[in-house]
Amino acid sequence: MRHEIRVAGFGGQGMMLAGLLIGKAAALYDGKEAVFSQSYGPEARGGASNADVIIDDGPIDYPLVIHPDHFVAMFQEAYERYRSVLVKDGVLLIESDLVKPFADERPYRGIPATRMAEELGRSIVANVVMVGFFSGVTGLISPQAAEEAIRNTLRPRLVELNLKAFNAGYDYAKKQEAS
Repeated sequence: MRHEIRVAGFGGQGMMLAGLLIGKAAALYDGKEAVFSQSYGPEARGGASNADVIIDDGPIDYPLVIHPDHFVAMFQEAYERYRSVLVKDGVLLIESDLVKPFADERPYRGIPATRMAEELGRSIVANVVMVGFFSGVTGLISPQAAEEAIRNTLRPRLVELNLKAFNAGYDYAKKQEAS
């Protein structure tokens, strides 16, 4: 089944890496088909930016995200820019300290990813906290596949911290689910 995912935040927040990790986990380690595309432009540093991933069990016939059924918003401007393209019953995940949903927003799940990353010692891993949260909420990528993607994408000195970040996000999702 085809899943369209948009991961959006501000330039420098690591949205491209988050999308790459999701796509790599699905395609290389979970045995699914995946397509990853990224947005470059004037928003590359500071404004809203996004990465798109399509995951499917079979061949992907059209490689662009049009109406995502999963939207991860890590910055208010990105949320406001892209929320309207999320399908009606889509999954909305937000960085709860940085995104304030509109009063009429559909159900969503939030995580204080930046604060959790700071507690781990580096706010820069908030994107990987969010990848863990995404994995825990959606089940579209397995934790084992995501961990392999982290190990085989990042420099060795960054792996341990990013694995902790992923696990923090994943565990947060599972605790929310249990309560």
